[in-house]
Amino acid sequence: MTKRNVLFIMCDQLRFDYLSCAGHPYLKTPNIDALAARGVRFTRAYVQSPVCGPSRMSYYTGRYMRSHGANWNGFPLRIGEPTLGDHLRKLGVRTALVGKTHMTSDDEGMQRLGIDPGSTIGVLASECGFEPFDRDDGLHPRGRKHKSAPFNAYLKAKGYEGENPWETHANSGVAEDGSQQNGWLLVHADKPTRAPEEDTETPWTTREAMRFIEDAESKGENWCLHLSYIKPHWPYIAPAPYHDMFDKSQVLPAVRAESERGNDAHPVYRAFMDQRVARNFSRDEVREHVIPTYMGLIKQIDDQLGLLFKYLKDKGIEDNTLIVFTSDHGDYLGDHWMGEKDLFHEVSVKVPMIVVDPSPSADSTRGTVCDALMEGIDLTPTFIEYFGGTSPRHIVEGRSIAPFLRGETPADWRTHVFSEYDYSMQDVRTALGLPVDKCHLFMCFDGRWKYIHAPGFRPMLFDLENDPKELRDLGADPASADVCARMREALMDWALTDHSRITTPDAKIEAYSGAQQLKNGIIIGYWDEAEVEEARRKYGF
Repeated sequence: MTKRNVLFIMCDQLRFDYLSCAGHPYLKTPNIDALAARGVRFTRAYVQSPVCGPSRMSYYTGRYMRSHGANWNGFPLRIGEPTLGDHLRKLGVRTALVGKTHMTSDDEGMQRLGIDPGSTIGVLASECGFEPFDRDDGLHPRGRKHKSAPFNAYLKAKGYEGENPWETHANSGVAEDGSQQNGWLLVHADKPTRAPEEDTETPWTTREAMRFIEDAESKGENWCLHLSYIKPHWPYIAPAPYHDMFDKSQVLPAVRAESERGNDAHPVYRAFMDQRVARNFSRDEVREHVIPTYMGLIKQIDDQLGLLFKYLKDKGIEDNTLIVFTSDHGDYLGDHWMGEKDLFHEVSVKVPMIVVDPSPSADSTRGTVCDALMEGIDLTPTFIEYFGGTSPRHIVEGRSIAPFLRGETPADWRTHVFSEYDYSMQDVRTALGLPVDKCHLFMCFDGRWKYIHAPGFRPMLFDLENDPKELRDLGADPASADVCARMREALMDWALTDHSRITTPDAKIEAYSGAQQLKNGIIIGYWDEAEVEEARRKYGF
């Protein structure tokens, strides 16, 4: 195989519309825009769950949430679940991580199978198939396994004090008297971080990515690097000068309507709107306080990507490197009376996706926009194909998007995309009085109609052709009953598709026949010796 690389860039909680190439009027992202000018920007890319953990496990396995079973943050990806790293290592590709995965290892499963967590197999299984060149999940400084150790080690080596300088310096502000202002609190979103810009996560992650690339290139390796930025995910706090680069005059009006929280609101949606984060982001003063910082964090990422892309160009690496830029989900930021993510409005479940294929066969599509329906699980088979492999259809449920990069549209391309959400870990479950196994939502979208199946409740339905802002839920409208029935049928067809047969490839099944049975001495159903001889002559043996 000729020298090839993949740079798989993922931001955390980045909305699809907070890029200048996607039309944001104030937030300029020239380096990401330049990437789009070199490749294809996919405008209808959807994640398989609108929350970090299950979304990422789908990206990393190429499988839907219903298949891999890691339904929520902190739910382990079961031992033995094939990952991107497993597929690519078979092709001789060094597959590594710099940044976040939100992966939780299946320690119980490894113990049951006698796998040493410190062994090569154990480490890869614990890190979602990636070589953990530098992992930084941050976010949860107490009560869970610490996954920001390399970054914290860097900060401590530079003299930052405290048990967890990730929180107290890189994600906290400073008051006039020098005391810490907790960056988790929205009120401090307008403060600069205590640590200077060069000692915050985005620049550190970028430098570590360059360090990995330098190492892999020095060894002549084909590599796939998952560069996974933890921002613009909360804590919403940015270093100077990004903390005040934008102001409230550049905050776009919230997309919401009073009717959304009226008497006819869907019970599940109503319960989500009643959560603390939703109530706070429904206040204009909170949006005006937080969104400028959210924009600043994105601007910082764009600036760092500019440095990284220049590094690739200067090193002569970009000519054989497939680059993908995307996100694990969006952020409501007060739209639809919501904060965070969770549900299936476009701002939550649709993500930016830009793909640059350096191959000459992709020259005709550079700088173009594609509106075909894409899913996050499509990246795994795309990477496998790029490195010369064949995606195992019985395992990987996504489809390679390589044809679109060459200007081709497969005749049998998907007509629907699917996403799932398990809200059993949310206070919504107790508010609705539901048992754990009844807290599921399923989205089916055909490019116009977005149907949300909510077991135990009526469906939700949005017509994005006539209501692109998704302000009118038609799920209870008798006039929409036929559409709901059609979309539910599409969802059921998807749900009933075989997704568990990961140990037996299609080719083995296709090769199995009556002739093979007879060769193996299996003569079930034959009447007598003459019939067996006749079958042998038919099969030619």
